[in-house]
Amino acid sequence: MGGDLALELKLLGVAIVVGLVQLLWAAAAARAHQGDLKWAAGPRDTPMPLGGVAARLDRAFWNFAETFPFFAAAVLACAVAGKLGGSLTVYGSIAYVAGRALYAPLYASGVPLLRTLVWLVAMIGLVMVLVALFR
Repeated sequence: MGGDLALELKLLGVAIVVGLVQLLWAAAAARAHQGDLKWAAGPRDTPMPLGGVAARLDRAFWNFAETFPFFAAAVLACAVAGKLGGSLTVYGSIAYVAGRALYAPLYASGVPLLRTLVWLVAMIGLVMVLVALFR
């Protein structure tokens, strides 16, 4: 089994790392904000609300979690269909991963308009990969 892994599949792996980093960052911020490790280690029957940066990181992670399955499915479908390597899949994957990597820090920092534009770049990247699938 030789050959290099397609760039889009490597970027899919990078997107997984981005998601894991966001998950851990959000969890660490939540624990720091809530300050109650006993509650965190328990069954969490009583909700403990988040605020500030911790809440923004939590929302940013869940925003990633909403789009990532679509990106992963699109890249994998393109791989199965033999459609990787074209400009739509390569640049679309780069746009998605870069956008998602920049989104959480911008959201955590409270940057409103730029955050939305970065989200839009990621979504355009996802759509580019989908367009490649149907070409």
